[in-house]
Amino acid sequence: MTEEENNTKDTEQENDELKVVIPEANWSTMPQEEFAEQPDYLQVFTDFYISQFNQRDLEIMDLYDNDANMVDINHYILDNISFSRKELIRHALQYHAKNFQSLIDEITKQDKIEASKMTTYKDWENWYEDRRNHIDNSLS
Repeated sequence: MTEEENNTKDTEQENDELKVVIPEANWSTMPQEEFAEQPDYLQVFTDFYISQFNQRDLEIMDLYDNDANMVDINHYILDNISFSRKELIRHALQYHAKNFQSLIDEITKQDKIEASKMTTYKDWENWYEDRRNHIDNSLS
């Protein structure tokens, strides 16, 4: 055997020893998330709340937060702010519908409104402005 043939045989042995074996990919997919149906007033309220959040105008809403619901909601919104508004509403309701409902329940109790009839953004906006107009101004 020539020296060249010996070198080739040694190289083939080295290649067999260093051969990388890549396993076959085992793909799995996550099931599509199913979203619970929510009443119109709750969806609209959530949209309104997120709008007020984006405007940094939640002071009035805070008057109705007895159980720190806003902390949970705001934290979720901040963590998922990259969602489109429509997606953010759906996802926020998926995980925090009870928090939003608690706020609405307190609003209903304190202001004697019928939340189920407030199915437009303008309804909540009018309520918010009316509520803002009824807050006593402070001189301090």
